[in-house]
Amino acid sequence: MEFSAQNLACRRGDAVVLSEVTFAVSQGEALILRGPNGSGKTTLLRCLAGLTPAVSGSLSFSPDDVAYAAHADGLKAQLTVAETLRFWAQVFGTRRIEAALDAFDLRGLMERRTQTLSAGQKRRLSLARLILTGRTLWALDEPTVSLDTSAVAQFAAAVRTHLAGGGAAIIATHIDLGLRDAATLDIGQFRATQSVAHDPFLDEALS
Repeated sequence: MEFSAQNLACRRGDAVVLSEVTFAVSQGEALILRGPNGSGKTTLLRCLAGLTPAVSGSLSFSPDDVAYAAHADGLKAQLTVAETLRFWAQVFGTRRIEAALDAFDLRGLMERRTQTLSAGQKRRLSLARLILTGRTLWALDEPTVSLDTSAVAQFAAAVRTHLAGGGAAIIATHIDLGLRDAATLDIGQFRATQSVAHDPFLDEALS
């Protein structure tokens, strides 16, 4: 399967910040998004995940194909690591969390409540949920934030395993993850200045 965008335009608030975005990534491949802060990487990933409707253009895939990891960890403070993963496993229709625990070295933290975890441990737990989704395309926004060198290596290994199993990944990152043959897309070439009509509902969703 090929995941592609054709002449995609994406908005942030009232402004269209990206236009004519075109790319293709196949199963087994990774695409690295590059560009300075504010260039539209997060906006594009949210659009691919169906969180912000595209202004125009087309996608060859559904948001149901996408597992999205944002800047925020999105964890419930009172749940343990094991409870968190079991909850997401149930949401995505699986009962097994072992692969997620092992991929991010979480077995020793299973009974810890998330509120007691360090920033790096929380990030590892948040990323571990990707493995439970069963979704083919991972859309990842600066996924290595708060991770130390060892955890970055764990994350890169998880991505390689995902790709080897027929998955695909689109990753906004400034870190070299050592993903051999990964293509790079410079978001700066798609910057736009067009404005769109004010939409309070979408503005609230983006805030």
